[in-house]
Amino acid sequence: MKKIVVVDDEADICFLLKRFLSKNDFIVETAQNGKDGLALIESISPDLVMTDFRLGDITGTELLTTIKSKRPNVPVLIITGYSDIKVAVNVMKLGAYDYITKPLFPDEILVTVKKAIADAEASENEEQQYVAPASSDGNAEPAKPARKNQARTKAGYVMGSSDVSDNLFRQVDLVAPTNFSVIIYGESGSGKEAIAQEIHNRSKRKDMPFVAMDCGAISKELAGSELFGHEKGSFTGALQTKIGHFELANGGTLFLDEVSNLSYEIQVALLRVVQERKMRRIGGSKEIDLDVRIIVASNERLLDSARNGKFREDLYYRFNEFTIEVPALRNRKDDLMLFAGAFLETTNVELGKNVKGFSEEVKNDFLNYSWPGNLRELKNVIKRATLLSDGELIEEKALPFEIVNYKRLKDLDDEPVPAVSPAASLLLDNVDGEDTKPSLKTVANEAEYDMIMQVLRDVNFNKSKAARLLNIDRKTLYNKMKQFDI
Repeated sequence: MKKIVVVDDEADICFLLKRFLSKNDFIVETAQNGKDGLALIESISPDLVMTDFRLGDITGTELLTTIKSKRPNVPVLIITGYSDIKVAVNVMKLGAYDYITKPLFPDEILVTVKKAIADAEASENEEQQYVAPASSDGNAEPAKPARKNQARTKAGYVMGSSDVSDNLFRQVDLVAPTNFSVIIYGESGSGKEAIAQEIHNRSKRKDMPFVAMDCGAISKELAGSELFGHEKGSFTGALQTKIGHFELANGGTLFLDEVSNLSYEIQVALLRVVQERKMRRIGGSKEIDLDVRIIVASNERLLDSARNGKFREDLYYRFNEFTIEVPALRNRKDDLMLFAGAFLETTNVELGKNVKGFSEEVKNDFLNYSWPGNLRELKNVIKRATLLSDGELIEEKALPFEIVNYKRLKDLDDEPVPAVSPAASLLLDNVDGEDTKPSLKTVANEAEYDMIMQVLRDVNFNKSKAARLLNIDRKTLYNKMKQFDI
């Protein structure tokens, strides 16, 4: 069982966290001041430390610094009732794993705790694979990763060991030490943000913040405030001063995912900030100096978007100092089972399970499938399959229908379309063997069959998505599939 030390000057918090985490199979010890907390950490060597930011004798920052100086591999979660972004930035710079504000939500805490421990274990396993060859003078040279034997980087990213992965990380290694802006292209779910994080981790800015923003998930009205921040009272609803992503990332790296979704007005403001390396919060008059490296990502070509008038061409050229292509998972089949094994390892920790691997049938299904959702889809499939598995191996019965039957469905898609569809041939009004023209109902049913099949193929036979697109519930879709023998 994993050991956790909780340091908080509120006895109720210590009691509740100990009770909750103990019920989830952790060994928990508590202390109500920094001095006792450090003594406890030294005596039991915990796998994780949770500490309040404001303690009676020392601050959480001082405690964090002391812990990291003695036990750098132990993840530390900072708890505070003061939801101050500047505090978050400072503790993250000093090595805190994450930052949690009160009130505390049990489910959020449990997920964060399990992820922190899993990432720490992955990092430790990765470091053990480093080799230190002797130099010509007999002294050990700095250790370097033996990439062909590695599954993860120190940040927990699954690297892969194929030639495709080697080429990808050669580019990462090449651009990381520079201050170049980078455009990362790749399909949805292929790991663009993880690559951006790796560039940051291998750069001189690694000890400064890495801040990510999904431009496709933020409305036009909020994008400016999210990027540049705003002053209290600058617009209706601005009840307090907000620090934007640029200011939060100052000294570090700002990652803008799906950057082409930003409005034209925001692109104009963004161009000015990129050119001048200065910005003002919305409603503010003070100019703030910026030292931020910008990495952007898109699943569509920004130059094409510029030529179509969707993206400013001058902003594209500002960003286009270096370009990286993240390959789709279907083009990384040599790495697929390595990725799957790493996701299984993490999922076991999150779910408290001990599934050891995959059956041969599952391996074949994985290798035959096209993975339109890429690494994100693979991770989600493994989480679901692990939850459904009771034995040591994940079996076919735990996989979604579209993966198990992908090859058969693809073969059906490749067959020539018959002159009369199966549904129509079943529904033709043949009386006593005499051929008659199809009825209106028959024609309608045939059209319905063709529509259902087309939608199912478009979503790779994901029945939930198909039902939503067809504007019917899943039960109705299942009845229709049974009726048409799909």
